[in-house]
Amino acid sequence: MTASTLAAAYTTSTGEAVQFWLLGTVAVIGALSTVLMRKAVHSALCLAGTMVILAIFYLANGAYFLGVVQIIVYTGAIMMLFLFVVMLVGVTAADSLQETIKGQRWLALLCGLGFGALLIAGIGRASLDTFNGLGTANAGGNVQGLAALLFTKYVFAFEITGALLITAAVGAMVLTHRERTERARTQRELAEQRVREGKQLPPLPAPGVYARHNAVDIPGLLPDGTPSELTVNRTLRARGQIRDVSERALEDLRALEQRADERLGRGRDGEEAAK
Repeated sequence: MTASTLAAAYTTSTGEAVQFWLLGTVAVIGALSTVLMRKAVHSALCLAGTMVILAIFYLANGAYFLGVVQIIVYTGAIMMLFLFVVMLVGVTAADSLQETIKGQRWLALLCGLGFGALLIAGIGRASLDTFNGLGTANAGGNVQGLAALLFTKYVFAFEITGALLITAAVGAMVLTHRERTERARTQRELAEQRVREGKQLPPLPAPGVYARHNAVDIPGLLPDGTPSELTVNRTLRARGQIRDVSERALEDLRALEQRADERLGRGRDGEEAAK
């Protein structure tokens, strides 16, 4: 390897430096937000953003296959699985404050310190040791070089990671499973309960029918002329979008129709007189 090649390998261009500091800052902010966010869904979204930034780093360093896998597999599949599990289990901020395992905070702190020591050691080794460069690493192809590392040097770490993912999936299914503590009631028992509670047994009546507009927002009338609240949707009632069909409103409608008929009748009489 010539001196110019070594200098080029150890030299960082201005574009690479700007990209590193900008995207690295965003990645660190996303990682910190993953830990500091109070809602689990927000933490998962911040972690997904950090993974996208890492994929951009891979693509910038020539690891195209690894960058695409980072986006498709980890960000697109595994992180969506995390979100699905979080929403399925129903983890809230109140649940996260309850310590169910004794001493888990100290254990998490110890694991964090150990991971930090490993990260510092890895970065120190990468900065002190010499490296071959992207050209040599990807001489036989990026996919082939990555496969050689995964199935030779890092085969145990690869298998342990796969076992952890499988354990997480099984744990999610166990957490979402609910054992039935009582016998399911039959349709007859449910009907008898509705009778005892005085609830509506047959289907709800239809809303009022008027030919001039949609009748979903108008309650139907009982035989005595009073509106029935059972005929309108509870959502429309809560929004205040139910039209008034009281006796006074009906009288106003009849008067309006009568005035319209009188005007139309006068108009027809005027046309016949003109003819």
